[in-house]
Amino acid sequence: MASSPAAAPTAKASWLPLIVVVLTQIQASFAVNALTVSMAGITTDLDTPATSVGTAITAGTFAMAAFILLGAKLGSRFGTRRVFQIAVAVHALAMAGVALSQSPAMLFIAQASSGAVIALIAPALTVFIATNYRGDQQARAIGLLAAAIPAAGVLALLIAGTFATTIGWRWSFALVVALGAVNLLLSFRLKVVPPQPELSIDWTGAFIAAGSIILLSFGFSGLASWGTWLATDQAPFDVLGLSPAPILIVLGLIGGQIFFTWVRRRQTAKRSRIFDLRVLATRSELAVTACMATMLFVGTAANFLIPLYMQVVQGLSGIETSFSIIPYTLSIFLASTFVAFLYAKFAPRVIARSGFIVVASALTLLAFTIRGEWGQFFVVAGLILLGLGQGAIVALVFNTLLSAAPKELAGDVGAWRGLVHNLSGSVGIAVATAFAVGTLGTILYASAQEHPEVSDELISQVNFTEADFLTDDQLAAVLADRATGPELDLAIEINAEARLRALQISLLGLAALSLLAIVPAGRMPGRRSGDLPEKLEPDDLDAIDDSVDEKADAGENATITKDVS
Repeated sequence: MASSPAAAPTAKASWLPLIVVVLTQIQASFAVNALTVSMAGITTDLDTPATSVGTAITAGTFAMAAFILLGAKLGSRFGTRRVFQIAVAVHALAMAGVALSQSPAMLFIAQASSGAVIALIAPALTVFIATNYRGDQQARAIGLLAAAIPAAGVLALLIAGTFATTIGWRWSFALVVALGAVNLLLSFRLKVVPPQPELSIDWTGAFIAAGSIILLSFGFSGLASWGTWLATDQAPFDVLGLSPAPILIVLGLIGGQIFFTWVRRRQTAKRSRIFDLRVLATRSELAVTACMATMLFVGTAANFLIPLYMQVVQGLSGIETSFSIIPYTLSIFLASTFVAFLYAKFAPRVIARSGFIVVASALTLLAFTIRGEWGQFFVVAGLILLGLGQGAIVALVFNTLLSAAPKELAGDVGAWRGLVHNLSGSVGIAVATAFAVGTLGTILYASAQEHPEVSDELISQVNFTEADFLTDDQLAAVLADRATGPELDLAIEINAEARLRALQISLLGLAALSLLAIVPAGRMPGRRSGDLPEKLEPDDLDAIDDSVDEKADAGENATITKDVS
């Protein structure tokens, strides 16, 4: 589609809608960050392993990803503001459930419920920006929406970290309930986005999408506990000794292929569909999605591994962990906020490539300099570099994807952004946890074999395939009936060294993945489109539909080469 002529200067819109958008994003993101920071208190209070907190986090994000495409259509059908208000209220109630949790199961259910209603919130935030802001004001609004996530992280580090150390971790989620009430009241001052009662919802497509993501969620979440390949004792079932985790992942991937085939056919027939493929109409938009998915996978995995190591391995308190990683979270916020100033000078592909190189360099620096303490200069510098690269890329890819789509597809763009954000982040946590735990078990076994001081009897009693990150005190309690004296001290020393090496190897793996993302980053647009187009022109709609038809007939994914931005 041809670029719109330069628009005449327009009066700046009120920032009230953006305030509601940012506060709501903080409400949703603060809850996840508070779980991470409160890990030590939750594990003690609910008598559960630290990895179960990661399971609760992924439960919420996978639930959000499963229903977000449907959430976008429900907002369009019944009115964005009305659906948004209901979702904000239900999310606050779910956070009350987290605050009152008395068991890991209750925590899991409450967090999953909160994720399901965020599926209604996320598309609405994008619609509010698209309908209220234009031009430079719109670019800044998108940057601030992206920055709201790390801002919530900073607040969680300060507030949740302090609460976890003083009055208790539950009060952090009580605060989210109060913030939900404020957002609900402010939302009544937003202008009503007219509903589309004639909109037909593709329930079959929604069911296929949700089912596929649920299969993926259980599969990836079970990698660490059920076994990556062979089933462990914790697996609910096995198939010829194989873990159900990879089986569910394969089924989920097959379901994803079925989903895109279904949507493509309905788009060819010009029927309603749960997701509009015009959001991904060009190769550059597919490249943007790949960059978004990779960065969120890497960033979320690193954001989980670092607090895990600090609290479980080093034994730091919630507030100590908070202050240790504030430079990282603050740098994400600053990069997300100010990357918009680079749009006029550099193409998206240049910024994205540079960002991934910075991220890979930061993770490599961390892997080679991290020791028992986090205070040394190179570790702090690595965290800051990681945050700058991550923040710039996340804001850039969302802005690039949104600016290329017509305003009428803003809900679909928001839904796609939320799906990729949560699915990639959840997979990042699950895969990083499984990889780190598997690496830990391998290193522990090899180290035990290398030390003759460790008896063969002790080695035979320990199941290295089910290793987990334990503090020195927890390990001493586990081995109390199996080892004493010098042998116990040596086992604790071996475990400490294995924990550090497992973290270093995991960070290097994430660095390698970041470097691989340079390839799709090179396929991002060579220029950034400006304001959202009001609508697609008829000629462009025909070109897209014809191209989708041709791809569908050839049995290929709809990767249209014509740049319609």
